[in-house]
Amino acid sequence: MAAGGIWTSLGLMAAVVVAVGLCRSLAHRRLHKHQRLCSFFLELLSTFQVCACTNELSLLGNTEPRPHTALTLTYGFTVLHGLTLPGSTCNPCGTLQPLWGRRTSVRAKGLKIGAQFAAAVLARVFMHFIWRLEMAESHSGALTQGCGNPMQTTEVQAFCIELLFSVVFQLTILQVENIKPSYRVHAVALLITMLVFAGGNLTGAIFNPALAFSLHPHCFYDRFLTYSLVYWIAPCLGKFIILHAFKKVLLSL
Repeated sequence: MAAGGIWTSLGLMAAVVVAVGLCRSLAHRRLHKHQRLCSFFLELLSTFQVCACTNELSLLGNTEPRPHTALTLTYGFTVLHGLTLPGSTCNPCGTLQPLWGRRTSVRAKGLKIGAQFAAAVLARVFMHFIWRLEMAESHSGALTQGCGNPMQTTEVQAFCIELLFSVVFQLTILQVENIKPSYRVHAVALLITMLVFAGGNLTGAIFNPALAFSLHPHCFYDRFLTYSLVYWIAPCLGKFIILHAFKKVLLSL
């Protein structure tokens, strides 16, 4: 991809981040008296930002020098999301944690997960609209690619990879809970970048059900059972394993 195309994509993602930041600020001011509705819209906006930016980032994977550019952008935008989206999980697996711990209502978390998947769909629709404008060289090919076949290994191996990555990610999140937020976002971003480097060419290293649905909707339509097992069930199972098999051990250390 030409350098101009990269800067166009970066400008587009920056515009999304700024727009979401303004909308989040507006939601805080207008809906602060309606806590449940405010929480819904904040999660919707935050997940939209993550999904929209990641959809655009997925087009930059072959940018030279490879894979340094893609990994640098992954790290940078993960830090940016962490700093600009405080209080949002943007991941159904993260939303399930308080539910399994019985610290919140099923309805509240159901609304949050609904917001995340709604944002995933909205982000994909929005990016398709942007890609139709062909603002960058990579946009023209993105509209016709269909299912990108992110699984470049067997279904069993893909399930195990996403499960393992989810376990590692959730274990790290528990370990860094008490670290200063400005340091924590860098630790999490570094981990995500390492996981993408290790398994991105095999499964995409997504471990986020909503994000996976936004990135690969055609794949879910063509092979729903397979993709739901790998990209929905495996990450949630990883979260469950951490919470119920390791949490007591971690807290006792």
